[in-house]
Amino acid sequence: MAYDKFTKLTSTAVPLPIENVDTDQIIPARFLKATTRDGFGDNLFRDWRYNGDDTPKEDFVLNNPIYSGKILVGGKNFGSGSSREHAAWAVYDYGFRCVVSSFFADIFKNNCLNIGVLPVQISPEFLNEIFEAVYEDPKTELVIDLEAQTITLPSSGTQESFDINGYKKGNMLNGFDDIDYLQSMKSEIESFTETRPF
Repeated sequence: MAYDKFTKLTSTAVPLPIENVDTDQIIPARFLKATTRDGFGDNLFRDWRYNGDDTPKEDFVLNNPIYSGKILVGGKNFGSGSSREHAAWAVYDYGFRCVVSSFFADIFKNNCLNIGVLPVQISPEFLNEIFEAVYEDPKTELVIDLEAQTITLPSSGTQESFDINGYKKGNMLNGFDDIDYLQSMKSEIESFTETRPF
């Protein structure tokens, strides 16, 4: 399925300065039985967000109304653990379009890129600067420019570049998943097959 095109995102951010956040914390295993990608956002960080009686935990950042936005800023080694793609689905379904960290687990990073969530890896120093800025002013915005591959903190002017696979970048700019990409080349594929012997 196609996803929202990602070109430039300007948004406030939700800070989660916890290192080694694994996929079971992002989406607990008991919620992996669904056969569609809908509804996973309701259970993003479920055990951190809710008590056993389903009441919200007031001290968890997603339950704090002063923090909002389409960017989740996480600690080092975000998305470690099992390879469940449901973790990326939960992040996307909740409404985040970008996750910023100083290091991502490879499988989680690729799962995000496959569904329209941009993982932006930055230096530990810049990550700390972002956390400090957001805590000082929750209305602080970040600017993520996918075409230029830059992330900027306008309040200080600090900017860093980030890496992304060229194929995945093109897909995100166009809102494509792998199937959409192939469909976009349908006429070229058909022209090629016409020149091949059967």
